[in-house]
Amino acid sequence: MPRKIILDVDTGSDDAVAIMSAILSPDVQLEALCSVAGNKEIEYTTENTLRVVQLLKADVPVYRGAKYPLVKFLCPDRLPEDEHLEVVHDGKVVQMHSDYLDIPEAKIKEQPISAAEFYVKYLREAKEPVTLVAVGPLTNLALAFRIDPTIVKNIEEIVIMGGGYNITNCTPTAEFNIWYDPEAAEIVINSGAKVTLVPLDATHAACITLDDCKRFRALNTVAGKFIAELCEQRIIVHNATQPLDVPDAAAVHDALCIAYLIDPTVLKDVRHVHCNVGFRDFCEGQTILDMRYFTEPANCWFAFDGDRFKFADILCDLAAKSEPLAE
Repeated sequence: MPRKIILDVDTGSDDAVAIMSAILSPDVQLEALCSVAGNKEIEYTTENTLRVVQLLKADVPVYRGAKYPLVKFLCPDRLPEDEHLEVVHDGKVVQMHSDYLDIPEAKIKEQPISAAEFYVKYLREAKEPVTLVAVGPLTNLALAFRIDPTIVKNIEEIVIMGGGYNITNCTPTAEFNIWYDPEAAEIVINSGAKVTLVPLDATHAACITLDDCKRFRALNTVAGKFIAELCEQRIIVHNATQPLDVPDAAAVHDALCIAYLIDPTVLKDVRHVHCNVGFRDFCEGQTILDMRYFTEPANCWFAFDGDRFKFADILCDLAAKSEPLAE
């Protein structure tokens, strides 16, 4: 019996791989996609989400989500800086996340209600528990829990791509998704649902290499080709700005959450811990784990490691299920 999921995305390159993985997997039933601002502004993330659904000819509704974090942008000193290191490869500027994914413009349309409204309506009426997979900032989920905290009773698990213990990216203490809306992350982690965090510690360990990209391309499928292109793009940026321990490799963060639903052993060293989120100054967006002997009560599961070989195999198996490329 496939596991029902709702996928919350700020599409982006690794979000696109996660969406394709969810659509193609027989182990999950993708009920809906909700966009949120994060990697790019909401107009881009919504359009990119629609483009991926259209590319795979999937029948999955898309709901536009929050344009801004809950409160962060109300404070001028907390606004994100627009400075990004420019990566040039073969004479072209390469971004981790392009404004628009390089696939046809969406002809399909988003749904008429917002993501937060959809969550409340869907979860109030759910006849069986559903898993929420949030791979962008957690604004949509936090809004839904603020509207109606009782909807948590119909959630089987919340899988979050976010945070980091030994590895961070956007600041010395924080991973981007949590940093972008830390108040939302604190609300969701303490919602009362089972929460599993897939942080940078796991996603960097379970990286994808150029050799893996060759495997994806060799499948000669629509998803295999596009996943290879997106991963290669990410490898270029990783090599220039944040090289991994494995040569010519990149973290494909969001897709690891879908892989976890298919095979939980793709995450390693998963510990039941207490986590709080920092809100200001040097700890803004930090996932603060209580690692003392006598800890605060555990409120989430946190993956400290991942298996890159299992992850690559899972992506390869899923991409093989896509339509073959046109001759």
